[in-house]
Amino acid sequence: MIVGVPKEIKTLEFRVGLVPDSVSELVRHGHRVLVQATAGAGISVTDEEYVRAGAEIVADAAKIFAAADMIVKVKEPQPQEIAMLRPGQTLFTYLHLAADQKQMEGLQKSKAVCIAYETIPDAQGRLPLLAPMSEVAGRMSVQVGAHCLEKEAGGSGILLGGVPGVPAAEIVVLGGGVSGTNAIRMAVGMEAQVTVIDRSISRLRELDEMFGSRIQTLYSSTDAIARSVAKADLVIGAVLVPGAAAPKLVTRAMLRSMRPGSAVVDIAIDQGGCFETSRPTTHAAPTFVEEGVVHYCVANMPGAVPRTSTFALNNATRPYVLALADKGWKKALAEDTLLRQGLNVWDGQITNAEVAAAFGVASISPDRALA
Repeated sequence: MIVGVPKEIKTLEFRVGLVPDSVSELVRHGHRVLVQATAGAGISVTDEEYVRAGAEIVADAAKIFAAADMIVKVKEPQPQEIAMLRPGQTLFTYLHLAADQKQMEGLQKSKAVCIAYETIPDAQGRLPLLAPMSEVAGRMSVQVGAHCLEKEAGGSGILLGGVPGVPAAEIVVLGGGVSGTNAIRMAVGMEAQVTVIDRSISRLRELDEMFGSRIQTLYSSTDAIARSVAKADLVIGAVLVPGAAAPKLVTRAMLRSMRPGSAVVDIAIDQGGCFETSRPTTHAAPTFVEEGVVHYCVANMPGAVPRTSTFALNNATRPYVLALADKGWKKALAEDTLLRQGLNVWDGQITNAEVAAAFGVASISPDRALA
């Protein structure tokens, strides 16, 4: 198989679909790998390193899309990339379609085979290809939130950990999954006062055992969220409904109850966001102020630390890339029911029920694609 790795073109996105170690594995399995020139520059990986791993360096993305049987990326394809996809070509990347109808319609029109990292579960129901980026985003959320609270960033001028004689900041984490847990870990380490809200009692028990008296746990309800948000200096939205749009847990009215200069970090923005006031931002202009509250809503947060993120992501994606390349998408999905759940679009049809439900359109079972 010919595997293509174009350079990412989303604003200030420096991650890359495959690192040299992944390329080496594919080449050892008998595949050709085409990597766009300077694709790895943002993670300090040179074209020469890719060549030593066995890749062929290609000058532009158009040639890669034209030649490759499978495109491996990090972020969702941008409009000019969607235009280069062709029927039957495999696309393997993050898609987050439930928050992006235009992309969904473009991928339908392309009739490509579109497999999304974020909807592939493991045997325990976890999301192994989303987890490494959730870990990065969760840990980043506290450090960017701390910056948002600084006066020059528009914040109220609060230090997360406080100092002797001055109370620490109050942080509310909505969601106790992978990103939420990593946010809690960082917030506790910075000695903030942390409250986590989740709708799973069993998960709250696990977090209580993990962090003990260093955090407060609350069962999720509208009133509990409203009370907690009102007294918070920083709210981190870390909710996830796999494949679906994020629920709007924090209303505009709740934001108005916060002290001016407070901050929110919406990790769920790539799925539409969990704050009513959220709208996607970029690393070039990451924040805005709404209702007196600083909002950080960058849809590709891990792109700010691309080297860490890329290697972490490749550790997770490599076995799936090899399976798709070795077997072809149809056989790989036929033999692996979990990988099959990653199929979001096939032959112009939506094959993920949550994505279809987000826009009120019809979907088919991914099993139909294998008939």
